[in-house]
Amino acid sequence: MEAVQKLAPHQQQAFMKEMEHMQLKDSLSMYNNLVGRCFDGCVTSFRSKTLDKSEISCIEHCADRYVKMTQRVGLRFAEHQAMQQKKMELGK
Repeated sequence: MEAVQKLAPHQQQAFMKEMEHMQLKDSLSMYNNLVGRCFDGCVTSFRSKTLDKSEISCIEHCADRYVKMTQRVGLRFAEHQAMQQKKMELGK
């Protein structure tokens, strides 16, 4: 983020706007993946226009596992980034 602080104010604003756009796009992509994966794995028939109890339960468990997995991956990525940063600092 030091490099961003060295930019002109209008460039900082443009950079932050682009970052927000990327985060929104990633969030929507994650949501779409979650919906697609859980729907495909849990909804097995179209006998009625509402989900039955087993489908609802399956979707809830699927979504919970997906969110927990995503959080775990994020934590591991942050740990990896911190380790890489330490290595770079020690190498200076």
